[in-house]
Amino acid sequence: MNHLRLTAVVVQVDSLRYTPAGVPALNLVLEHQSEVLEMGLKRQVSLILKAVAFGGDAQALGQLALNTALEFDGFLTTARNHKGVVFHIQAFKEP
Repeated sequence: MNHLRLTAVVVQVDSLRYTPAGVPALNLVLEHQSEVLEMGLKRQVSLILKAVAFGGDAQALGQLALNTALEFDGFLTTARNHKGVVFHIQAFKEP
């Protein structure tokens, strides 16, 4: 199963665009920082992740201020250029 739930801050939002089918699409960059336990030891985790949202989610996220913290649900897929991954946002809410 490919499902990701991530609490992150929106650090970059591109301009709203439309797919050839006319669906709103929005590219974003998310930043996550937390502390997790790994093998009984605390570890600082930090990552920056490219993300994309479609439809109503794209329109709503495009209206948010930068540095807004949200909880995102979605899935990961390979980027179109096959370099890295992209998080496809399917839902989001305030944490």
